Amino acid sequence: MPSKILRVPSAQHLARNWYESPDRVAKELVRLFENSPTFNYNAVFSAIKDLLVLGVSYNDVERGIREKVAREDVRRNFLEILPLVRSHFDGVNPDFVNDVSPRRYPLAKGADGGMLSIPFSPPMVYGVGGKLVFPWISFWRNNPLRGEKLQLFVTIVKEILAQDPDLDDAEFQIHDYSAPKPKLPRELNIINAADIPTLSASRRDEMLIQFADGFSLAQRMINNSEAARERQRQQERREEERDPRQLELLT
Repeated sequence: MPSKILRVPSAQHLARNWYESPDRVAKELVRLFENSPTFNYNAVFSAIKDLLVLGVSYNDVERGIREKVAREDVRRNFLEILPLVRSHFDGVNPDFVNDVSPRRYPLAKGADGGMLSIPFSPPMVYGVGGKLVFPWISFWRNNPLRGEKLQLFVTIVKEILAQDPDLDDAEFQIHDYSAPKPKLPRELNIINAADIPTLSASRRDEMLIQFADGFSLAQRMINNSEAARERQRQQERREEERDPRQLELLT
């Protein structure tokens, strides 16, 4: 029976699910693996590019979301974000908008000896007024990155950007669309990553090792759980395949 593969999360999700205890990391990763999100924010990312790159009107973008997003709760969520997107990007007239190729950041060695790496897929980079802007857009409504988790994320991204001569001088911004409290509406908070202190190399390595240990533990937990479920399925199949007449002979 093939094992189910747990994938290393993105830099942002890794930071959000980092804890001092590898056991806690593992429990969170298993919980997410077994209860994966039922939607993504691709439609909102597309809306931002439509507004910036293609010059699509805000009304057309809004109408597209109303017509194409079938689930009411997801549609309502997107329409809560959209005015905040407009309030910021309406005043931005970029000289150019470029895609940024995905890349990976080394995490640690996995349980099988192979190198685990963090996937990093930036949305875009744009130039305006002679300045290069690298926006990282977070649509989480609750529990945005704070404190040392935010520092870990910023540290990873800054190191990735520093490896690319075309992005090294970009202004790294975090666009946080979260709500200040669960029952309050969302707000757009733009954080200049230059204001976030980076971690020391030793602390960064310690945090990444703790996550990697938790990740390896989560993979074992998932494999063991799947093996137990398979044993249960096999037992149920055997029960179903038994001939009731044979059972009668033994009674």
